[in-house]
Amino acid sequence: MRCVIARFPFHLTKNGVLETMKGVRPEPVTGQSVTIGRRRYPVKQVGAVITGQDRRDFSAGEVVRAMALLGFACRPGTPAAPTHADPVRRASALLGTPAPA
Repeated sequence: MRCVIARFPFHLTKNGVLETMKGVRPEPVTGQSVTIGRRRYPVKQVGAVITGQDRRDFSAGEVVRAMALLGFACRPGTPAAPTHADPVRRASALLGTPAPA
């Protein structure tokens, strides 16, 4: 399959990606991930290994799109913890609520 990552064309196949990632240790997953074989890899690590480019040169979305088209399972990143917009409510939550009278 032909795909463009960071404005460069690549011809990727599922078997080629499996061979390239064989023996590569997965880094800790903190965001989006791709399951290749039995391992979950961060998307940026996969992109860097299969293209040979610096991770800053491409987006995670480009790699996710290519991996999904090849048939690999892609998972979204974990959502960020909710932040309290109201500082009074946040302070109340940190201090605890008063006991009912």
